Amino acid sequence: AHENTGLQSQPPPEEQNYGATAAHVGQGPFVSVSRNSPAKRDYLIGAVLCYANLINFMDWSIVPGILLDIQKYFELSDGDTGLLQTVFILCYMLAAPIFGYLGDRYNRKIILGGAIFFWSGVTLGSSFVSELYYWIFFLSRGLVGIGTASYSTIAPTIIADLFEEGKRTTMLSIFYIFIPVGSGLGYVVAASMADVTGDWHWAFRITPCMGCLALVLLILLVPHRTKRRTAAHRALSISGTIRVAAEKPGVHGTAKTTWCQDVISLAKNWSFVWSSLGLTAMAFVTGALGMWVPVFLYRAQVVQGIVSPCLQESCSSSNSLIVGGITIGTGILGVIAGAEVARRLRKINNKADPLICATSMFISALCLYIALMVAQTNILSTFIFIAFGELFLSVNWAVVTDILLYVVTPRRQSTAIALQILVSHLLGDAGSPYLIGIISNAIQGKNAHSFQWSFWSMQYSFIVCAFVGVFGGGFFLLTSFYIEEDRKEAER
Repeated sequence: AHENTGLQSQPPPEEQNYGATAAHVGQGPFVSVSRNSPAKRDYLIGAVLCYANLINFMDWSIVPGILLDIQKYFELSDGDTGLLQTVFILCYMLAAPIFGYLGDRYNRKIILGGAIFFWSGVTLGSSFVSELYYWIFFLSRGLVGIGTASYSTIAPTIIADLFEEGKRTTMLSIFYIFIPVGSGLGYVVAASMADVTGDWHWAFRITPCMGCLALVLLILLVPHRTKRRTAAHRALSISGTIRVAAEKPGVHGTAKTTWCQDVISLAKNWSFVWSSLGLTAMAFVTGALGMWVPVFLYRAQVVQGIVSPCLQESCSSSNSLIVGGITIGTGILGVIAGAEVARRLRKINNKADPLICATSMFISALCLYIALMVAQTNILSTFIFIAFGELFLSVNWAVVTDILLYVVTPRRQSTAIALQILVSHLLGDAGSPYLIGIISNAIQGKNAHSFQWSFWSMQYSFIVCAFVGVFGGGFFLLTSFYIEEDRKEAER
């Protein structure tokens, strides 16, 4: 928070024309409100939201972390195994627009609390499903997807309302660091619990306990009603003041619009459209990698003779532990690096954000392609290039969300995030794990069953991800052509 609580001062040039916070505000009566007093509480609320985001994404990665065990327990083919994650993502993305609508209009604390309680309970319940009822296990993953959708849609908008432009970018970066950290921990916790107990069901009994703590913290620390800032409030909070417009209808008002009007407006926002398609390509690649990489590495090691085929009751989880560590490390480094590079470059180039995203997508696609090509001969090189591929994917997480927050007017942000979730998952990671599994099944079906063809089928399937990554870079390049105009429109 800034010390200055007097007359409005001019923000620095790089902030004056950048971000959702830099909306143009007309002159009028105002009062000044210091942001010093609630600052500590704001950071506590941010910490609680980040902790819950950690649990959210741990739940995403529990299944991939013990995929070999689940595949063997329920006797699933590659195609059916891919469908397991597809059910989760489909329910997640279909629920997101509903929660976006509710988040823009109703109490966000109640929605978040209900979501955490719901998905934690369902996750715990799924740990008691027997092999005879695999369809119940599939159903439970879908229900968990619905619970996590409400959280991913609403939590970023609370952070956007709590913090000013510079601090908002920092807090969103921290929030999105917990995507890869949570995903990596999901692998590690799932694999470790399966190893320690000898029963993969225990992997689903850790995050519900963490969810209970998150729910208690949410109830105790997050206020019942979180203040929503208009574009005017956000602009003026940069200088440490909050201008309150005179109580007249229509003055700096956030006119009520229907959901359809919001969607039509967003569809005309080309920066939002192209960046959402770029995010879709990211989601496609990360979804496929997150689901299948441990299995792919296992099959490569079998072909090289490094490990013996998994025929016993519990499969080795060493690959899941390594992939989890890589996901955590590259995620933290990538998100921090992306936010820092964006912060520096946007001072000299207003198109910096989409250009950073495009460059990182192209490099990531190249790294993943090399990783696939060297997998049969050098497993260490495969790990290294997969790590670089994930690193450059992680660069984009916070930057893409920041793009959305400054090209979309505040009153449509929950809806915009929800639509972005819907599109990116519908065309991205909802189908990619299943598509990889189906292609792998088709290749195996045309050739004699062997460990060699089991590996090759997965290798050839994964090449799709490299091409999709290139398309993602192209979408972010297209975003750069519209970003300045759409930012100015959002400010108006």
